[in-house]
Order: sequence, then structure tokens, then C-alpha cells
Amino acid sequence: MPTAPTDFQLSGFIKFLILEGLLTESEAKIHNQEAQKNNLPLLSYLAASHLVDSKVVATKASNEYGVSFLDLDALDLHSLPISLINEKLIRKHRILPVFMRGKILFIAQSDPTNLLALDEIKFQSRLHPETILVEENKLAKAIEIALEVVDTSMTDLLDEDLDNLDISGGDQESTKTDIDTDIDDAPIVRFVNKILLDAIKKGASDIHMEPYEKNFRIRFRADGILYQVASPPTNIASRIISRVKVMAKMDIAERRVPQDGRIKMNLSKHLAIDFRVNSCPTLFGEKVVLRILDPTSAQIGIEKLGFEPEQEKLFLHAINKPYGMVLVTGPTGSGKTVTLYTGLNLLNSIERNICTAEDPVEITVEGINQVNMNVKAGLTFASALRAFLRQDPDVIMVGEIRDLETADIAVKAAQTGHLVLSTLHTNDAPQTLNRLMQMGIEPFNIVSAVILIMAQRLARRLCEYCKIPADFPEHILVSAGFTEDELKTLKIYSSVGCEHCTNGYKGRVGIYQVMTLSENMRALILEGGNAMQLAEQAKAEGINDLRASGLNKVRMGITSLEEIDRVTKE
Repeated sequence: MPTAPTDFQLSGFIKFLILEGLLTESEAKIHNQEAQKNNLPLLSYLAASHLVDSKVVATKASNEYGVSFLDLDALDLHSLPISLINEKLIRKHRILPVFMRGKILFIAQSDPTNLLALDEIKFQSRLHPETILVEENKLAKAIEIALEVVDTSMTDLLDEDLDNLDISGGDQESTKTDIDTDIDDAPIVRFVNKILLDAIKKGASDIHMEPYEKNFRIRFRADGILYQVASPPTNIASRIISRVKVMAKMDIAERRVPQDGRIKMNLSKHLAIDFRVNSCPTLFGEKVVLRILDPTSAQIGIEKLGFEPEQEKLFLHAINKPYGMVLVTGPTGSGKTVTLYTGLNLLNSIERNICTAEDPVEITVEGINQVNMNVKAGLTFASALRAFLRQDPDVIMVGEIRDLETADIAVKAAQTGHLVLSTLHTNDAPQTLNRLMQMGIEPFNIVSAVILIMAQRLARRLCEYCKIPADFPEHILVSAGFTEDELKTLKIYSSVGCEHCTNGYKGRVGIYQVMTLSENMRALILEGGNAMQLAEQAKAEGINDLRASGLNKVRMGITSLEEIDRVTKE
């Protein structure tokens, strides 16, 4: 029998076990030495070696410390809010997030004296952790199951018909072929199919598959925020990546350069979801990102975009003009394409010839002639626009104005009897006018072509089930942009988090700055006014900037002040 170390210090919980008669002091010292050899906490070693009864320990500790006891067998380990706490903290302190109520996060622990764990969780998650006592032997298994999502996913898929999903790869022009290669063994096929379906069900816009030196993670982007959904073993990472590349008709033998592909998943006779796939070689393997292209996203209706009544009126008035240019601006992922396609759907009728040039086409719509850019073959925005003008168009949509040639042709098209819709990458509406001038478009051409400029962002919607009234100091609200007069009646809300949402938010809403070109604005442009002068003129004319529009959404209880700060921060 090993001898007890002389420098062993009894922790608070081990003292409790000794006082309860579950362990002697000499046994505790000896078993601690063995636990250290196995790199385990003493309590974990005692439970794994069946030297103490985990349930007896948990129930006695529950009574002694006044902490609730929970049987982990009653929980669905696949639905725990595991993403709220860093995996390192979970493994370091052997804890598990169980559920959240308001700002309180209930933590499963076997050692109620581990207050350091609660402090670190509070610092990392900004939530208030509360301990729930559980059995040590069940906790160890639950942590592994909750963190190793792949293993549980593989077994769950056996009961689902995931082998026979209607999936095809390649470009739109490719004929459908069966995808079947040696690397596509059944578990990998089912797992990848499950990831794609889960992403669709959760409303994700992107799937990230990322290999690192010691782990491989899969993340979804939902409502603009990335969160981890799986951490498969690194030894199957290459097989998962290869499966996706096969589905997208990409070269699985080429791993040194980026590649693009496309996957089409037919969910029913009337609904198909496209995935735009890109691979990029990284230090520890290929990272793959799949952009989910849902055709129904362009058919949500203008009333659901988030326009204020006056903004919606201006937008509808502009797109129903026979000619002119409507520009939508904002960063990548701000919803510009959905806004433009919502407008195109309103214009899509048998009487109109609508042509679009996009890189790439993200949403396919019946009745609209859509052209995918192919720079290698010489098909650019400029060359597509030239072709459109010979095709008797009524409405032209250009995916993005990137250079002078494209901008020049688009402006001329808007001046010669065509309605032109396009996007630019600028921060707000006034800067768009300066951007066109910097490209080389003459001011007199801008004022004669452009009829509406619209800047936009997407903010997350507060969950209707769990949002709660927020209490901010008056000076914070005033500095945020609210007036002192409205503070007495102002009612705003904060996020909480529940089973219906992700961290208190579900879905997104648009925030817009809709700017028409008034006579004063046109005169300022012809005089060579800069973006700051144009912004001041827009404000003088009562045009809300993005911040003001965002605060209106806060007043309406649609989103939170924290979210508006995030998306409109200068």
C-alpha cells in the first residue's frame, strides 16, 4: 500500500466527507496520491474507483450546504446550453451548464465548495451562476457526452433516413449525378447530412468547418453571430471535409489552393436549398465554409423587412419609377441582397423584363433573368451590363458596383430609360455619393441618375418569450441618443435567454437610412460637397441616420440598446 504524503492539505469538501464518515483522513491522503498519479481530482478518483457512493455523497452534501440536488439522467444532454461556457472551463472545473433562467445560469457540480469555478464562469459568461449538486460519476460521463457532439450525433442518426437525401452538386448548369466515392462511408455521410439539416432548421446563414492542431470545430452563424455546434475528433476531420467537397463537385485531391463549389438539397418537391461552398487551405488543413442560400428569404414581404412607414413609402415610390438608380449600401451580411430581391419580387410581372448580374447568384427567382459572373471567361459586371442593354430590359440589378466601368454603364442605363438597382460598400447613404465621385462619376451624372440611396444594417430581434424591462441610468440613455423629455415614459428591454431563442434573440430586423435626393442635396453635390456636408443636409431634411432608426427599434421593444450599440458603433 502506498504511503501517505506528508504535505497533503484537506480541502473543504474532503473534510466534509471525513466528518460524514464516508472516508478516513489517512484514506483521503493515500487516495489523493493515487488521484495525482492518474491526473484526477480526488473526488473523481474516489467515484471512478467506487471507493465512495456518488449518490450518497451528493445527497448528504445537498443537505449540508443547502444546495438543490439533480439527477442527470433526467436531462437531455444534447439540448444543454453548452455554448455559454468555454470548453476549457468545463473540463478544468468539471462543471456543466444545465439551464438558464433570466440572467441566472444553473451549473451542475459535484463539489459545492469549488467557488473559484463560479467566479470564473461569472467573469467569462457575464451571467450569475448557481450550483446544482449532481453525482460525480454521472457528471463525468455527462461532460464527455455534451462536449463530444459527434459521437451522439452518429448514433442518433441511425434512426433517421439521412442516407437517401436528394442531394446534387456542382453549378446550376450541371446535370444531377449520384455522389458516391470510397471516402463517403455511411457514418460520415449521415453526419454531414445531419449538420446541413440542423443548420437549415436553426435558421443559420453559414456553416464553418475549421481544423486546428488539437481540435476540429463546426460552427453555425445564426442571426449574424457564430456559435459552436460540434467538435468532431480530429482524426475524422479530413473525411468530413472530403465528403463536403465531393458533394460540391470539388477536387478532393487538390488541397493547396482555394476552391468553390455548390450543393443543392431538395427538401421537398417545392423547396430546394442551395449551399455555396468555399474551401481554403489553412495551417492544419482545409477550412470549409458553406453559405446557405434559401430562396424563401427573398419572399418575406416588404412589411417584414423593418422599414418605418415613411421609409417604406420612399422605397416603393423609387422602385416603381420607370427609370433611375436605386442604391443599397452596407457591409457584407447586412441584408442588401434580400432587400433588393424583395423589391424585384414586387416588380416581377409578365409586363417587365428583369435582368440581374451577380457574383454569385444567391437567390434564384422564377421570371427573372439571372447571370452569374465568370471573370475567368470574361463575363464581368461591365460586360453583362452591356449585354443587358441589347436585351430590351426594363429593370436591371447589378450585384455590386466595384469599378468606374461598371458604375459608368449603370449610370448611363439609368439615364436612358431603365430602372437600375445595385449595391455599394459604404458606411452610410451620404458616403455613397462621395464614393461614386471618387470612382470618377461626374456630379452632374450622379444627380441626373440617382433617385434613392439606402444604407442598412441587421439587428437581432429580442425574443418575445423572455425579454425583460431594462433599467439604465438616465445619463446613459441620454448619451445613447434619447431625449430627456421621453425618459419618464421610455420603456426599453434587455435580452435574457430561453429555450425559444439564442441568448435572448431570435431573428433579425433591418435598420435603414433612406435618403432621396432633394433639390438642396443635388445642388450640394454639384458644388462638390463632401460626405459630412451631405450628412448634415440629410439631417436638416429630417432623414434619420442608422443610429436614429435603431433607437426607434429600441423604443418599439423590437431590439435592445446593447444590440443597437453593436451594429451602429462608429
